[in-house]
Amino acid sequence: MKLNNSPITQHQFNGRTFFLKRDDQLHTHFCGNKARKFMQLLEEEHPNITTLICYGSAQANSLLSLAALAKIKGWNLEFYVDHLPQWLIDKPIGNYRGALDLGAKVISMQVVASDLHPRDYIEQVRQPGPDCIVLPEGGRSKMSEYGVKQLAMEILSWTRFEPKYDFVIALPAGTGSTALYLHKHLKVHNIPVITCACVGGNEYLTKQFEELGENDHPQVLPLETKHHFGKLYQRDYQMWLNLLEETDVEFDLLYDPLMWQCLEQWQQDNPDKTLIYIHQGGLLGNESMLPRYQRKYPEMTANQTLDW
Repeated sequence: MKLNNSPITQHQFNGRTFFLKRDDQLHTHFCGNKARKFMQLLEEEHPNITTLICYGSAQANSLLSLAALAKIKGWNLEFYVDHLPQWLIDKPIGNYRGALDLGAKVISMQVVASDLHPRDYIEQVRQPGPDCIVLPEGGRSKMSEYGVKQLAMEILSWTRFEPKYDFVIALPAGTGSTALYLHKHLKVHNIPVITCACVGGNEYLTKQFEELGENDHPQVLPLETKHHFGKLYQRDYQMWLNLLEETDVEFDLLYDPLMWQCLEQWQQDNPDKTLIYIHQGGLLGNESMLPRYQRKYPEMTANQTLDW
């Protein structure tokens, strides 16, 4: 499996040149930031492990990547979720469908008749034994530094052949571990990392950074208005359509549109900087998100002027 040295391509958007680190092209299933986060687990030998256990959303990108990882390693995957809607059970779609195809066992709290949070259920009821590896939601752990450091070194190697640019790395953040460890390993080379909080706001993101034991954090760009994760926003959809039209690259619908909105003001304030944007994958999630947007905003087209 080739899980490193993804290409970097050059693009134009809103009249500005930027470069795109195509981690979405690492592997069909095991791609994007999850490939980096779980790389150490993939490369290590665990002869006594039979089961991988995690929790989160039924459409989480981590579910698909963990299912692929378990398949590669010959492990079972147990993925616990708070709720599985009946329509998704009847017609699997997106990351959930992909994970089922790879043999994942997705277990909802209503099926096991528990009011516990999936994390607490795993600890108190499932009680994993020594043949299990348990991961936190989204793969947010110190283990992820190993693969993200490799990503940082790939970026550093490439930038040395482009000395005329003053580069800044940009990527959206969920739990933020990719942005945090990129910052840690690129700051010493004077390459800044900027991000935005897509889940829970800036205070939540800062707390996630601190829980990983790091006190030096990447710059978190401000949000103009409160943004609820997973909610459909006309402005997000417009940004996604514009990116697809101008770059001919499909981006993730949950994270990338918000980051690019934050970058609009940042680029105006930093005209001498050139972005390297990290494409973190997550495209199978568009299988469920895009039809929702198309139903809600059926007349929208690329580069349409909206009154925000």
